[in-house]
Amino acid sequence: QVQLVESGGGLVQAGGSLCLFCVASGRTFSMSVMAWFRQPPGKKREFVSTISLSGIYTSYSDSVKGRFTISRDNAKNTVYLEMNSLKPEDTAVYYCALGLRPVGWENDYDYWGQGTQVTVSS
Repeated sequence: QVQLVESGGGLVQAGGSLCLFCVASGRTFSMSVMAWFRQPPGKKREFVSTISLSGIYTSYSDSVKGRFTISRDNAKNTVYLEMNSLKPEDTAVYYCALGLRPVGWENDYDYWGQGTQVTVSS
């Protein structure tokens, strides 16, 4: 049974920074692609970023490119999302996901965390 547990969310002012963490268990982490998605209030869940097994390949949505950085530590079964220059429009529930392909489609990810709230005040 795969479990993903996110943490690190919270309330921050615009222009501030947060780092999200996602710890995986129950499956060989180093053999899994990891990703972050988010769901803003009243909107559909959207792709944020993904990272390959080794961490060499990463991809970002246009809305976060240059501000967010995804990384992973396979020894700790953890994927990170460093978020800088946060904007009110980044307010959302952020979800960690585990899959097999580093793509931006939800359906390619088999396991999801429970989500962590990020709120950016103006």
